[in-house]
Amino acid sequence: MNEDIVLTPMMKQFLDLKAKHPDAVMLFRCGDFYETYSTDAIVASEILGITLTKRANGKGKTVEMAGFPHHALDTYLPKLIRAGKRVAICDQLEDPKLTKKLVKRGITELVTPGVSINDNVLNYRENNFLAAVHFGKGTCGVAFLDISTGEFLTAEGPFDYVDKLLNNFAPKEVLFERGKRLMFEGNFGNKFFTFELDDWVFTETTAREKLLKHFEVKNLKGFGVEHLKNGIIASGAILQYLIMTQHTQIGHITSLARIEEDKYVRLDKFTVRSLELMGSMNDGGSSLLNVIDKTISPMGARLLKRWLVFPLKDVQPINERLNVVEYFFRQPDFKELIEEQLHLIGDLERIISKVAVGRVSPREVVALKVALQAIEPIKEACVQADNASLNHIGEQLNICRSIRDRIDKEIDNDPPLLINKGGVIKSGVSAELDELRRIAYSGKDYLLQVQQRESELTGIPSLKIGYNNVFGYYIEVRNVHKEKVPQEWIRKQTLVNAERYITQELKEYEEKILGAEDKILVLETQLYTELVQALSEFIPAIQIDANQIARLDCLLSFATAARENNYIRPVISDDEVLEIHQGRHPVIEKQLPIGEKYIANDVMLDSTTQQIIIITGPNMAGKSALLRQTALITLLAQIGSFVPAESAHIGLVDKIFTRVGASDNISVGESTFMVEMNEAADILNNLSPRSLVLFDELGRGTSTYDGISIAWAIVEHIHEHPKAKARTLFATHYHELNEMEKSFKRIKNYNVSVKEVDNKVIFLRKLERGGSEHSFGIHVAKLAGMPKSIVKRADEILHQLEAENRQTGMVSGKTITEGASSAGGMQLSFFQLDDPVLCQIRDEILNLDVNNLTPLEALNKLNDIKRIVKGK
Repeated sequence: MNEDIVLTPMMKQFLDLKAKHPDAVMLFRCGDFYETYSTDAIVASEILGITLTKRANGKGKTVEMAGFPHHALDTYLPKLIRAGKRVAICDQLEDPKLTKKLVKRGITELVTPGVSINDNVLNYRENNFLAAVHFGKGTCGVAFLDISTGEFLTAEGPFDYVDKLLNNFAPKEVLFERGKRLMFEGNFGNKFFTFELDDWVFTETTAREKLLKHFEVKNLKGFGVEHLKNGIIASGAILQYLIMTQHTQIGHITSLARIEEDKYVRLDKFTVRSLELMGSMNDGGSSLLNVIDKTISPMGARLLKRWLVFPLKDVQPINERLNVVEYFFRQPDFKELIEEQLHLIGDLERIISKVAVGRVSPREVVALKVALQAIEPIKEACVQADNASLNHIGEQLNICRSIRDRIDKEIDNDPPLLINKGGVIKSGVSAELDELRRIAYSGKDYLLQVQQRESELTGIPSLKIGYNNVFGYYIEVRNVHKEKVPQEWIRKQTLVNAERYITQELKEYEEKILGAEDKILVLETQLYTELVQALSEFIPAIQIDANQIARLDCLLSFATAARENNYIRPVISDDEVLEIHQGRHPVIEKQLPIGEKYIANDVMLDSTTQQIIIITGPNMAGKSALLRQTALITLLAQIGSFVPAESAHIGLVDKIFTRVGASDNISVGESTFMVEMNEAADILNNLSPRSLVLFDELGRGTSTYDGISIAWAIVEHIHEHPKAKARTLFATHYHELNEMEKSFKRIKNYNVSVKEVDNKVIFLRKLERGGSEHSFGIHVAKLAGMPKSIVKRADEILHQLEAENRQTGMVSGKTITEGASSAGGMQLSFFQLDDPVLCQIRDEILNLDVNNLTPLEALNKLNDIKRIVKGK
């Protein structure tokens, strides 16, 4: 902006404030509007769909402007935040009526995608985490905070561990040190909304000091994070960011917890994605979360997401959860009572957080009272239950009777949303308030009495008392009775056929009434603030309530899902046997057409007889579904849920790895094969004898023999290496791998059976012992509607290739065992056929410059090739 432009005082004020947060959109309060100027206005008008106009800015200059009424803030603010903008809210800090000069303004809050308490921005079924990452020497610290619930967590470890946490917690905003963007994106990708902070924020002294001061402690040993140097730095950066964004009332952040990775099953991000735990990879698909999430309260919904990506790996806590689920099953009356009461409990966690930040509305305080009333019967029922875990939950629940009764006594049962509307405090709470209300609201009766009295005294029958904004209350007398008006009345206005007067008595009364209304609001606000102040002392107790209710809700959700979907209780043990009888895929069985039954299968894996199962069988026969259902049943069992099977014995797993389905990652320059190898390497480097590994179609991104060799070597490693003896399911197209059963004692062949009837293939989807002989790829092509001529030709080529292979013994198991080198690593090619026409076609195709071919040229070339074939 040019220096020589003479700015209006208000624009100067705007620019001074804008300079504090140049990267944020500033909402500048102007009377009844929030306005945006200059580049902010252009951005806001695009995102919000509001009109872009101009306003004067000094001599002959204008500036872009876009605004909306202040009461619409809750509508427009979320749209800006969801568009990934940071928003500085600039309010008027004094009453414009009380100043002759420019109104004082200041930034009262900086709202960012990761720091928001606004209900409209938040999704009540998920957390809104802000994360910070600190790159230490060789290790990385990370912290997560949801300011709307007060959860504050930290951890540190290698980059891939932090990457896994970032994916599981899905923060809405991530902070890191300025200048380290390449490092951040190199390790964690660029899908997060990020913000860079100065390097001084990421120092241990600053961070530790912030944390000690906030928690009012001498050291961090009580939180179990004292030794996590990088985690502490990341946590401190988050607190610093709260100061920067003017969120200083954070009494609801009462502790910092360590994410204890050794307590949970390790699921890498590929596994969470390919098992479709949280969301489907396909449009319109369903996820495991959709099937088992029957939670009622927002706290339960948020906790269930956490449980799903952090399965337990100790027998005792898993069995404790299963015991509660079974108790719900056996005690329908208890289940019904808990369900009924949970429906009355709102978002306890977020309401109590709003109490801490001083933003709780009267309606939310009433919701809190209703929730505390609903907790009482839950507490009683849990304490009396014949189950130790439920007893523990019952003991932890605190009904906070004193504050609950106080809210009941003081706050109206159906108060307005905002305190400044009045009518929040019940009558009978304050004698002064009741008196003021009597004056303000029974004024009409008093005026009628005055009107009647004056009418009788003066003998004017048509005398009326009215009110207008200019001179308040007045007495109106028609001209007919003008002579009867007493001396002491003061004439104020003359109308066509009447005169208006005021009297001393009316003036005094008017002051009393108008003063009473103002005083009522002041007094109500004061009483309400005192109540909220008292309520803030119950923050820790109510946070514990929220946690216990969330736990109860998740376990109830498991019981509901189990009843609806016919699940059974798994047997959890500390061995290495995984035996599932008649298991089903929890998601696919819900999506079958009506009347079709899911075909269940048995799977048995252990470390002594059947450690690796190689599953062959055609496409579409259900190999991938079988692999995924094995992992999902194991995972459901280890989060404490019942499982879709007739019986299940789950020997605890410590890590679940999946390599399912190839997906190109071309946007970052990686081919299918590269992605496959990266994921496979990640699995092999992290294996342990307790892991569960699922490989689906490994090596299909390269030539046949390369693929077979890699797959063979990987299976051999998992079988032979003492540190890698993991239970493994390996689905493959390579029938050659069936030869491995002969050489390795813990490898067994299975196939997903198929039946041929009258040259048609029927998929039975049953897992059977033994390898399968051949693939039915061509049949699947036919089902997909491939032109008949192509299907027929493919069949001919297949027979010819099979005949040739039989002669040369090119793909016998023997060749593979000796090493694929003798096969020359060649990709099978139908151009090896001695046919001059095919050679001619081959030359035509090889001489094409595909990169510079126009679509029209390509069609012409195709036509030429067709002519050559026809000529044949």
